[in-house]
Amino acid sequence: MLPDADTYDDLKSRFRWRLGRHYNIAEDVCDRWARAEPERDAILHRHQDGGIEKYSYGRLMRCSNRLANALKAHGVARGDRVALLLPQMPETAISHLAIYKLAGVAVPLAALFGVEALRYRLANSGAKAILTDRAGLAKLAEIREDLPDLRLIVSTDGPEDGAVGFKGLIDGGSERFEVEDTLADDPAMMIYTSGTTGPPKGALHGHRVLPGHLPGIQMAHEFMPREKDLFWTPADWAWAGGLLNALLPALHFGVPIVSYRFDKFDPEKAFALMAELGVRNAFIPPTALKILRTVKDPLEKFELSLRTIGSAGEALGRETFDWAKSCLKLSVNEFYGQTECNAVLASCSALGVTRAGAIGRPVPGHEVSIVDASGRELADGELGQIAIRRPDPVMFLEYWGRPDATREKFADDFLLTGDQGYRDEDGYFHFVGRDDDVITSAGYRIGPGEIEDCLISHPAVALAAAVGKPDPVRTEIVKAYIVPKDGVFPSPELEDEIRGFVRNRLSAHEYPREIAFVDTMPMTTTGKVIRRVLRDRARIEAGTDEE
Repeated sequence: MLPDADTYDDLKSRFRWRLGRHYNIAEDVCDRWARAEPERDAILHRHQDGGIEKYSYGRLMRCSNRLANALKAHGVARGDRVALLLPQMPETAISHLAIYKLAGVAVPLAALFGVEALRYRLANSGAKAILTDRAGLAKLAEIREDLPDLRLIVSTDGPEDGAVGFKGLIDGGSERFEVEDTLADDPAMMIYTSGTTGPPKGALHGHRVLPGHLPGIQMAHEFMPREKDLFWTPADWAWAGGLLNALLPALHFGVPIVSYRFDKFDPEKAFALMAELGVRNAFIPPTALKILRTVKDPLEKFELSLRTIGSAGEALGRETFDWAKSCLKLSVNEFYGQTECNAVLASCSALGVTRAGAIGRPVPGHEVSIVDASGRELADGELGQIAIRRPDPVMFLEYWGRPDATREKFADDFLLTGDQGYRDEDGYFHFVGRDDDVITSAGYRIGPGEIEDCLISHPAVALAAAVGKPDPVRTEIVKAYIVPKDGVFPSPELEDEIRGFVRNRLSAHEYPREIAFVDTMPMTTTGKVIRRVLRDRARIEAGTDEE
């Protein structure tokens, strides 16, 4: 999509969007390749035993056609929401493709989610079907009666507990399927936000969200595709970063992508995987890069073939940027966006667009500014809110069932990100902080509301607030301040119990790693917790602020 260019200014001046009125993600990233080069490698799946299984574009088309036919036979139709609660595996990609072919709406859900997080998202989306595995079935069993819209459950581990087996389902379907004619603006996927202000919101995206991403991904990966490119990311494909920054762009460009599930991210194993398979392009969130830093002299221990590293999801930081240049001999190309409008700023060392501590310059095709609360553009050096001008092909369609929240996301012609920053005189954007209460931990954007709701459901908790405490590895950790109920006495045992309570009900990345019991909570006269006071306290505790 990006024209060849020697300079950033030349790239911007020559770029033009070429989006047709009709567009379908599955047709673009799978079927067109399958017709032209059916044996071309699409996915290299690394099994836990070390074996490699290859999925060609032809195989992806046949499997996704069979699944689309089977889902259609079970009543899944245009506009129906279909949830995916699956890890990084070929079945996840096949499921996405089948849903897009049906003109359904994919609702990716992280395998880390606990029952309460799943209950809310499945009920709110009105998901008609879900594709999951045995671990997901165990969670669904606890909430199944609360999900009347959910009519079909498919398990990749075979038929059990009311679920249909994935393999049996596709074995019975025809390999021929006529992809539904979809417009670029027709809904394709719904990705839930972190819930920074109230419950998580379903950001509904059209099929055009993928071509909207492509220029930013090409910048971060220095004009991908190039000969022998091979993509990998440790990011879960359920996250917008794993799905739209890695899986779907790689398939679009005809670049094979490595599929492998880490039960827990291991830096030695990650380097070994990249070396063994000859990974050339990696999307690695900043926290994972910080963990990779713990491996001493990686180029002496591993024969790496990396050509590009892109990183996004939180601020990378100067130290990690400098480490990569020194120890990996690569500039990490940082890029920026959010669930509603992603990959709008990017770096590209091949063009000389790279600066430690900056999150990039505007990607061709996207107009990004710094504005005040009313949407007025600010001058270079002035602190304000990062904003993207509409219309923009990567921009979300709406918040599912939340027209008021959708309207509030905009000021005049600008989508407001809620992130504070400034643009320097050279056109680089710098992230400074947030004007909401989002917690950025290990690449995840976590809203405090869902955590607090879970905390106060514990029998020992009267009031609770969750904030981010600065952390050198995870950027922030979740810290909870709790007012215990009368007659409850704080103890280390109670802290451990509450941590486990949240972890089991929400997810492993949302539970509070630190808990402080307090007598009172700072609150406004209208009864709202003043999280700013608690954030300041956490920063002082972390030694990143002065009293």
